[in-house]
Amino acid sequence: MTVEASATNDAPPAEVAEEKAKIVEQVVDARELELQAVIGFKGAVIDGMQLHPDNKHLLYPLGCTVVVRNLIERTQDFMVGHDNQVNCITISDDGAFVASGQKTFMGFPADAIIWDFATRKPLHKLSLHKVAVSSLSFSYNNKYLATLGGRDDNALVVWDVKSGQPICGTPAAADTAHTVKFFHNSDVHLISGGNYHIRLWHLDLKNKKIHPAEVSTGNLKRVITNICISKDDKLAYCGTQSGDILEVNLDRGIYKRLGPHKQCLRQGISCIRILDDGDLIAGSGDGTIVKIEARTFRVATSCKVLGCVTSIALTEDATHFFASTSYSNVYWVDASPQDAMTPELRNTCHHEPINQVVFPHDFSEVFATCSKEEVRVWNSRTRQELLRIQVPNVECYCVDFAHDGRSIATGWHDGKIRAFLPQSGKLLYVINDAHKNGVTAITCSSDTGRLVSGGMEGEVRCWRLGKNGQSQVMESSLKEHRGRVWCIRLTSDNTKAVSASSDGSCIVWDLVSRTRSLCLFDSTMFKSLVYHPDETQLVTTGTDRKITYWDTFDGQSIRILEGSETAELCTLSMSKSGSHFVSGGADRIVKVWDYDEGVCNLSGAGHSGTISSVAISPDQTMIVSVGHDGGIFIWKIPEGISEKCCDTSNL
Repeated sequence: MTVEASATNDAPPAEVAEEKAKIVEQVVDARELELQAVIGFKGAVIDGMQLHPDNKHLLYPLGCTVVVRNLIERTQDFMVGHDNQVNCITISDDGAFVASGQKTFMGFPADAIIWDFATRKPLHKLSLHKVAVSSLSFSYNNKYLATLGGRDDNALVVWDVKSGQPICGTPAAADTAHTVKFFHNSDVHLISGGNYHIRLWHLDLKNKKIHPAEVSTGNLKRVITNICISKDDKLAYCGTQSGDILEVNLDRGIYKRLGPHKQCLRQGISCIRILDDGDLIAGSGDGTIVKIEARTFRVATSCKVLGCVTSIALTEDATHFFASTSYSNVYWVDASPQDAMTPELRNTCHHEPINQVVFPHDFSEVFATCSKEEVRVWNSRTRQELLRIQVPNVECYCVDFAHDGRSIATGWHDGKIRAFLPQSGKLLYVINDAHKNGVTAITCSSDTGRLVSGGMEGEVRCWRLGKNGQSQVMESSLKEHRGRVWCIRLTSDNTKAVSASSDGSCIVWDLVSRTRSLCLFDSTMFKSLVYHPDETQLVTTGTDRKITYWDTFDGQSIRILEGSETAELCTLSMSKSGSHFVSGGADRIVKVWDYDEGVCNLSGAGHSGTISSVAISPDQTMIVSVGHDGGIFIWKIPEGISEKCCDTSNL
């Protein structure tokens, strides 16, 4: 990362090169941001949510991170080591080790990591699979770990847990394999299942080989999605894509029976568990959770949840379980009743990409996020959802709080501006047809009487609001941009607005005369901008990976920073004093920059997708970042930097 010399810098080339080298060195040495908390859960990962044997910790993936949540103390720890999305998780029987696998892109290696649960640190990184690791299983005595590659790799590898070295490996089957499990009482026997096959494996440690034996299913052809083994290693239950369960005799290697009779679950069986009495708990793709009697192989009771059931995590006594869904909801269910199971919603978060995060003016206790079909308000201290506003089949592009906090203004894909009450979520007013093809940027004035919005077609429109939003009148429509308006900022006196567009221009608008007062051009698609608090300078960023300082008087660029080495930047947020600002983008790293020095002081990695928005809390103690992975990451600002961010004496 380098800083380009300004237009007025007449330093000799050698000195400039030396200065650049120093700055590169400083950026490389940037300290790590402390991750304080995460709101989010990748619910789409099959068997991704696991309850630790101590019954206190719940483990689940979020992007590149494995989150360890203490259910009693309500605290979180993070296992950070993957460089792409976590695709599977497993825990050893005694809880000492955790293993996680990731998925990458075609042609790239996909790592599995063995973690020490006590220290939350990685012990070994296992790199043999390509593209994805689809399933993991520890042996009962923690000696071995079996890993199964994705459909492009399809290799079964057994590893020595102590040394982290592979013992043996082989293609899992002629067709794609989906799951692998060690037996409960043997460390040399495994079972795997996939497309039209079930295989029993015997590990020959002496010769370092693994030998398969096909399970005979006769004329039955099924795609096996998951497998659960009884505690005595006599039976295995294989969930299928067609919604039924195969019972397999492990001693003889043949299938015994198929069920539940005439009650196949819709959209296939996604996860399955065995209770202490032998009964089964199974989850399906349509959100049905059923309890199946082992003796009759019929459905005894069932309940319905929202989304595909992806994980079932039984408690130690097997009387209750957590169920997670593809909509990133976590339910608590009592497994003991014979008549009916009642799911209780325990946790929820966004399951689609999040477009923006925003704090109210001078209030750090809550923040709002927007995504497809919904806007949510969160408590920043407890990380609990306070309010959910849902509008079906429409995506919310942008959100902002009114300056007095009495309303939440939102811009939507259908071209409407909707305002809601922040406590009840009740609709306050709607501006129909505010912008053609969607409202992409919105900001509220400090006098609460005005709203400025930007659209997909490039229009910037100013709206005059009546008392309590009783009337909405368009004051002006400013059309000079030829591309989407990504960001709009207002000056403190509400007389000027600046808009950033994908057409390569930023325009400063005079809202009094309703004309353009200044235009900034660059060979980039501008994605975000912020005013310095003294409003003499603007900071912009976009697809060219540069962070540019502009003079608001004459529109000249003052300084250019290399914001990212690899990918575009999408968002900026300025501190209260202007001493620091935060950036984020497609490189998935949150960076804290010193404004005067132009150096990255802190960086935080945790997102697995593009960071779409960052916001510094009004009390300057934390940074909230959101992105395409659906996660909300809360980062702690160190005290020294926080004090500088609060010091407005120089403004």
